[in-house]
Amino acid sequence: MTMLGEASAAPAGVTDGVENIAYRKVFWRIVPFLMLCYVVAYLDRVNVGFAKLQMSSELGLSEAAYGVGAGIFFVGYFLFEVPSNLLMNKVGARIWIARIMITWGIISAAFAFTTSETVFYALRFLLGIAEAGFFPGIILYLTSWYPTSRRAKIIATFMSAIPVSAIFGNPLSGWIMDGFHGSHGLSGWQWMFVIEAVPAVLLGVAVLFYLDNRIEEAKWLSSEEKTVLLTNMETENRVKSSSPHGLGETLRDGRVWLMSLIYFCFVLGQYGLNFWMPTLVKASGVVGNFNVGLVSAIPYICTFVAMLLLGRSADHFRERRWHLVIPAGFACVGFVLATIAPSTVLAIAALSLAAAGVITCAPLFWSLPTAFLAGTGAAAGIAWINSLGNLAGFLGPFMIGYLKDLTGSNAVGMYFLAGALVIGCIATLCVPAKTVNR
Repeated sequence: MTMLGEASAAPAGVTDGVENIAYRKVFWRIVPFLMLCYVVAYLDRVNVGFAKLQMSSELGLSEAAYGVGAGIFFVGYFLFEVPSNLLMNKVGARIWIARIMITWGIISAAFAFTTSETVFYALRFLLGIAEAGFFPGIILYLTSWYPTSRRAKIIATFMSAIPVSAIFGNPLSGWIMDGFHGSHGLSGWQWMFVIEAVPAVLLGVAVLFYLDNRIEEAKWLSSEEKTVLLTNMETENRVKSSSPHGLGETLRDGRVWLMSLIYFCFVLGQYGLNFWMPTLVKASGVVGNFNVGLVSAIPYICTFVAMLLLGRSADHFRERRWHLVIPAGFACVGFVLATIAPSTVLAIAALSLAAAGVITCAPLFWSLPTAFLAGTGAAAGIAWINSLGNLAGFLGPFMIGYLKDLTGSNAVGMYFLAGALVIGCIATLCVPAKTVNR
């Protein structure tokens, strides 16, 4: 006789089918939308690199002063990152992400009224405060939907918004700066800030109506699909039962500090490259803001492909450390070659290698800490790692600007970024494989 419990249990194949359908629904419901939000966020964060091509001469900014202004964003980001993520954990992603996007859109538009070095610094600092918590909040949000085994591919797909924002945003920024320059008494860089800020506000309003805070709230999932997803997350949380769950316990965990060091090194390379890419491309011999934008998109096209391929590979092989070390190593080579390239073509090829390597490290990295952080510890730990790591977003642009003013060359700055990546690779290999290769 068949027992009642056995009769009600679904065959494994049926459960697998429901699971695959459920994750397919989750992907198409939230990931493309979050990618679009991040495209806008990243564009508003780094479009100052394009504004520099006109703004520096109009405002009289030195290379070092621009580097300070570009990087001071991350000081505000650092100070408010952990509180922001803890608040999101309490009030829910929908309300908090909407708040972040609307406020940063308003502040980003205000850059059009920059009249001095001091105003530039103040607005960059305020933009960092406004955006604090957005990226770690999204990472935390994704960890509430996807277990570790599916996470690298999803985070890599989400973070492919970084190269996508550059592929489309760089030519757009160059076109706006050339096409609108002088219109209604405003410079091209002022129009760029206003036009590119509008989507942030509109998407912030859309978040309020579109996102669901939790699996349980998703009306677009069947009850059976919700059960499968919730069971997967409960299983994952049991595996993490020995991990730090409280704020204090998390910040005392040595693994969290090691993760912060690794991320700091990779972010140093990423933002050092992002904020100076238009300047480096222009220095290679490309003329005209729109042309600089088009050529600057090439390294990010390579990055987009590398991100998706390595994210899939990391999940397929359940290997996390070498999937970080290898692209970082290629980025080191790219930074060095960019300094000795004898032609524009070779310089862009070297910058493509550097960009594909260093920017791909970011999504692959987040498979490490999310493999052992849970609960409030995940909210605090992800925010803490991200905020400390993003202090490199201040140091990188500043050091490149300072070293360029000091030496008159971009080469020393590129060597500095390559050295940081070497340290990050060594620190990554210090992480026990059994901690992250689940």
